[in-house]
Amino acid sequence: MTGRLVPLALLLSAPAGMVLAGLVVLGRLGGGIAFAGWAAVAVAMGLMARSHLAKLDALARWIRSLSLNDESGPPPGRDDAALAETVAAFGSLKREWRQRSAELAESARRNESLLDNLPDPLLLLDGSRRVVRANQAATRLFGRDLSGRDMVAVLRDPHLLDATEAVLSGREVMRECEFSQLAPLERVFQARIERLDGHPADGGTAILTLHDLTSIKRMERMRADFVANASHELRTPLAALSGFIETLQGPARDDAEARESFLAIMAEQAGRMSRLVADLLSLSRIELNEHTPPGERVDPGHLLNSAAQALAPLAAAKAIRIDLDIAPDLAAVPGQPDELAQLFQNLLDNAVKYGRDGTAVEVAAAMADGLPAAAGVPLRAGGAVRISVRDHGEGIAREHLPRLTERFYRVDTARSRKLGGTGLGLAIVKHIVNRHRGLLVIDSVVGEGSTFTVYLPAA
Repeated sequence: MTGRLVPLALLLSAPAGMVLAGLVVLGRLGGGIAFAGWAAVAVAMGLMARSHLAKLDALARWIRSLSLNDESGPPPGRDDAALAETVAAFGSLKREWRQRSAELAESARRNESLLDNLPDPLLLLDGSRRVVRANQAATRLFGRDLSGRDMVAVLRDPHLLDATEAVLSGREVMRECEFSQLAPLERVFQARIERLDGHPADGGTAILTLHDLTSIKRMERMRADFVANASHELRTPLAALSGFIETLQGPARDDAEARESFLAIMAEQAGRMSRLVADLLSLSRIELNEHTPPGERVDPGHLLNSAAQALAPLAAAKAIRIDLDIAPDLAAVPGQPDELAQLFQNLLDNAVKYGRDGTAVEVAAAMADGLPAAAGVPLRAGGAVRISVRDHGEGIAREHLPRLTERFYRVDTARSRKLGGTGLGLAIVKHIVNRHRGLLVIDSVVGEGSTFTVYLPAA
């Protein structure tokens, strides 16, 4: 009996190949021995299956850890050649997947950087006109990130909205249009909206790009305005010069007294034309850069002192004194030094010209809590420099105040021309203040004088 049980023990401890060979032998045996052999084989096969299932379960857990980027445990199957080969294949696949993922991430990062560094504002829109993504130029233009907001929150032009609807609805693949934004300063844009192919993962359906045409439009308008204004304002002094030249060439050829008088008038008219051309060129240059805020730090107190010194001879001729009251804690302002110097000089020049003889021009510079949004409205947050120039002249009637900064607008045309004014001084002041993101407030009382106050943001 013992001799007959030896094959059964061997079957239980034998590998699968030997078990299969043993089955062939058992098939030739009979009776109880065959039955016992079959039972032993079944038990051995069960144990082997259980072992393999445990290894497969460990392999599955390890693969799941790979998918979660958690490789804290060692890979299974080191003692099983077939399982070790499977583990090696998955490891190679994991390394390749990581490399491809890193390449895709780097490509996405470069694409993001490319979009962010484009000079033109760009908005990626979904099918419901919602902004999926905005580049840095768009964020700078609108002052905030528009992601997740409806495009109409910042762009309400009907032509642009019609173009956007046409592309998003599928009626057109691409459309361009031109539109203007009036606040905070007028700007003109060329918009291009184009539908994207496929179905991007972020939901982007169309891309909207904006190209700033403001400088081009300003140059076109400036050229037309310059020609119109120059031809209008130069007509009178040129006619006077032509008349005097004809008189000197004719009846007054030998009249020494008339010649001296006419030459003095001609010199005055030539000087007026020279000042007019200089002011027109200055105004055109300031308007060209008005939408670009300056970036230098300027000491307004120093510029006010320089302007007062430059106008001291003109003030002395009228027995006018210039009183300066500059606060010791006066902050610097972001600005362009030459433009701010011209602003202060124009204000002081007007105050001296239109002030009564023997009076004072009072200049005060101090800190304010912020910029007034408008006359009579509480100050906006943030420090500001307040500079006021007050004269004691005839004053200006209230109905004239809103138009004082218009080009060539004069309350008293004859008096202004007699004093050498070009009608552009306050227009230049207004545009310089606009470029510096400040505010000009004018107050005047007839018979008492006028006060011009400029608010500039502190640096």
